[in-house]
Amino acid sequence: MEIRFRELNPFNCWIWMRFGAPLGPAERGYVETLLDSWFFLGKLGGFNAENLQCHEEGVELGWMGYDLEAAERALPALMHNMGVMEYREDWARCWLDLGTSDAFSLDVLINSLGQLNRDVVEIEELLIGGENDDWPVEQHPDSLFPVEDDPDGDQDLEADPEEDEQGFGGQGPADGGGPRPDPRRGNGISSFDGRVP
Repeated sequence: MEIRFRELNPFNCWIWMRFGAPLGPAERGYVETLLDSWFFLGKLGGFNAENLQCHEEGVELGWMGYDLEAAERALPALMHNMGVMEYREDWARCWLDLGTSDAFSLDVLINSLGQLNRDVVEIEELLIGGENDDWPVEQHPDSLFPVEDDPDGDQDLEADPEEDEQGFGGQGPADGGGPRPDPRRGNGISSFDGRVP
């Protein structure tokens, strides 16, 4: 599996995969379950590099003292949203708003896809970020920071005083907004509000 990073905006990131052959329903199920599981962990703050106490402890974890206060001091690291998987011939892609999750979330994804490649389905290429020339992307409807609502197109608040007041087109955190449900997703992942039942 070849892995390449292209231009990466964590709030508007496309993950691209090229398989050895077009996927059937069973193989698609494996890929989608992996991505859904990974996203749920990110949505719940699982990829927070500020709180890796077990990892930093080393090999000997017996009788380790876990510091709850240090865990509480760690800044939140939450993924915001995920689109549906899209397929075209031997390609698949998925849109993600990685939010404030830390970069090791991508290591976890790469490791998981690597094992899937070895055991289940041949993944020839994994591309993180950017877009393919023959499969253009549009502004994703679930993006918290829509590019078209940024008058000067730079996604920078400094140059747009009205954005300082209201956020990016009323879609950002300034209006209390958050991930909006994606009616195309039957499992409700995009509308998960962070509360555990």
